[in-house]
Amino acid sequence: MKQFDILTIFPHILDSYINESILKRAVTKKLISIKTHDIREVTTNKHKTVDDTPYGGGPGMVLKVEPIAKSINKIKEKAKNKKTRIILTTPRGKLFNAKKAKQLTKYDQLIVICGRYEGVDERVAEYIADEEISIGDFILSGGELPAMVIIEAVARHIKGVLGKQESLEEVGGSHPVYTRPETVEVITKTASGTKRKKKWTVPKILTSGNHKEIKKWREEQGKKFDPPKKTL
Repeated sequence: MKQFDILTIFPHILDSYINESILKRAVTKKLISIKTHDIREVTTNKHKTVDDTPYGGGPGMVLKVEPIAKSINKIKEKAKNKKTRIILTTPRGKLFNAKKAKQLTKYDQLIVICGRYEGVDERVAEYIADEEISIGDFILSGGELPAMVIIEAVARHIKGVLGKQESLEEVGGSHPVYTRPETVEVITKTASGTKRKKKWTVPKILTSGNHKEIKKWREEQGKKFDPPKKTL
């Protein structure tokens, strides 16, 4: 069983996603385990404060290093003999992709630290995290959504999680797909409000029954959609 641990100040923010669809089935089948950890629980101050103002001034608040370090140690105490990787989600991290997701499957346990507010004390990146990962060139309120993206992408590579292993993006999915009915009649409107009746049909090659040509067509179409491959 692969273990995923998420460090956050909002431990229930991802519950609905984890308890649905592919991930829920994978947890039920004991292929993976996903646990969220509230870093406030390890604090000893009265108000369970986990952030403070940044040294040198500036806007926003910064997550403190101590509660994160304590949470990591608490998790590691139970992770005996496990090959563990600690990830910090951050906009400046290396861009996450399918290759990285596959690489991360070699670890027994992934611990994901979710940033919040103005950021995380730099000592977390320097002394605690094994690597920093970003899911794109944009800013979010916190690292919970990136954590979920990483977990699902990695989980999909674990045998038995998907109904069919062919469902992985490397095999299919980047080419156009269609289903029944073969022809759909729709009414569209122009900018001026004029109604037009149109028929949207499935490419003939897909209904030909010629699987060799269908495979060739899909490969050709996939090249139009696949972005240039980058390595981390």
